[in-house]
Order: sequence, then C-alpha cells, then structure tokens
Amino acid sequence: MEMNIFESIILGSVQGVTEFLPISSSGHLIIFQSLLNVKQPGNDFEVLVHLGTLGSVIFVFYKDILALIKNLQKKESQNYIQMIILGTIPAVIIGLYFKSYIKMLFESINNVAIALIFTGSVLITTLFIERKDYKISFKMALFIGIAQSIAIVPGISRSGMTISTAMLLGLSSKNAAKFSFMLAIPAISGAGILTIIDFNGGFSLPYEIILSSLFSSFIVGVFSLKLLLNLLSVGKFHFFGLYCLVVGFITLIK
Repeated sequence: MEMNIFESIILGSVQGVTEFLPISSSGHLIIFQSLLNVKQPGNDFEVLVHLGTLGSVIFVFYKDILALIKNLQKKESQNYIQMIILGTIPAVIIGLYFKSYIKMLFESINNVAIALIFTGSVLITTLFIERKDYKISFKMALFIGIAQSIAIVPGISRSGMTISTAMLLGLSSKNAAKFSFMLAIPAISGAGILTIIDFNGGFSLPYEIILSSLFSSFIVGVFSLKLLLNLLSVGKFHFFGLYCLVVGFITLIK
C-alpha cells in the first residue's frame, strides 16, 4: 500500500529523530513501514527525507560551517576539511562496492533487529570510557570514518558508531559530536546522490507527500539533533544503547 500524507509525516518524523539520535534511521524506517503496512516503490521518499535531515545538520551547525569557509586560508581549517574528506572515503568505498549486498539486508527485519542489538551494545560501552579531550588527528578521522562505513548496514546507527568511536579515541563528547555531524554532510549527501542515480526523471510522488516528508524530517531533525547535543553534554549518551537493545530484542522475537 502506498503512503498517504499522514503516513509520510510519521515516516519523515521518524527519519528526523533517528537520523541523529544514535538509534539507526534505516532500521526504524523499515520497522515503521512494516507497522504501517506501507510499501513505497522506488527511492523517491528516501531521497526526500535525507534532504530534510541534511538541511537539519546545516541549520544547526551553520556557524561552524561558515567558520570553516571563512578561515579556508588557515592551516587548521584546511586540516579539518581534509580530515572530513578522509573520514568520508571508507563509506564511499563500502557504499559503491557493496551496495547490492547492503540492499539485500534491508529486506530482512531480523537483520535489522540484530544490527540494533549491536548498536546498543556499542553505545553502552561509552558509559565506561574515560573522558578525555584530545585534539582530533588524521588517524582518528580515518578510524571514525571506518566506523561510519559500518553504519551503512540498516540497524547500525551512523551517529552512534562515529560518536562512540571518537570518544573511545579520546575526543570530548562535544568535539566527537561536531566531527560526527560534519561527516554527516557528505555522508547524507552521498546517500542521496546514490539513490537519485537509481531512478530516472523527477520525483513520482504527489507534491503534498514531497512537502510533508521534507518538512517533517527537517523540523524534527533540528529538534532531535539539539536534544542529542544536550544529552551528550550531561553524559547520557549510553541511555540510547538500552533503547536499541530493547527494540532489537522485541523485533527479533516477534
């Protein structure tokens, strides 16, 4: 059954929440589509909600983005941009060469459940990480990028893997989140480009579905991103791990 405007708002909101909170957007979209009995043909909807959440990142981090652009002549800014590029490369390689296999994983809700349990386990380990405040290096950027590439699997959270890895390597929660979401800009853009390549022509969805999915994912994405940053600042990141474990086990035994 194709979605209506109410279902597009629900799914757009799910994307907005789960793209940034470390609980896996792809996994939750699969679960909610199953619950709503919605099967949207093609990749149009996926492109739209990714565009919405991309807008959320740019909106929340626009000061940091502008600062990088204004200070392009400074070595520090150049190094940071190079680290973002380096951290993006592993996901590009995985996305291009394992794309067909990854698509198969989207067909099994049990695979999603297992991946959510894995995500939850990783997030809970952050409770035991000794808090440090090292300066990010190219080596760290590469390891964080590898963690991001693993999150291409549905059910494994991109933000969860990148922030957890960054904190494990010694970045503060604030700097870990900043680098994670700077990495999200090329990652989400790349995912959108790949899905656009899969279909020819423009969007086949009705305009009301296009607008509702775009705006719901953007608006909810802004609020969820700010919520995550606040929770990170007070050391509550591992709580999301418990949520992922519960959802994963419930989905697995259903």
